[in-house]
Amino acid sequence: MSALYYVGDEASGAGFRLAGARVIVPRDGEEAAALQAARADASLVLVSASAAARIPDQALRAARAALAPLVLVVPDLRDGTRPPELAARLRRELGLEADR
Repeated sequence: MSALYYVGDEASGAGFRLAGARVIVPRDGEEAAALQAARADASLVLVSASAAARIPDQALRAARAALAPLVLVVPDLRDGTRPPELAARLRRELGLEADR
């Protein structure tokens, strides 16, 4: 169990594939099965936000709560959302900056 897996769309997966990840591009409705297959062989599973939205909440929560493999939801090209700025979030949480 030392593989990095990406579960999501082909366009985003191409970049992860170049970085050495094994990529699973599930058909609509097969996202939960793809996550389960990736978890069987992975040490880290990255799931695109759009694929995660089509996985039943209970299955995704259980996968993310498990100690191994680590499962993270990441933004993808289709999603259009930007990841939060970590530095600003930490400053707010530490009380160094007021909420905006």
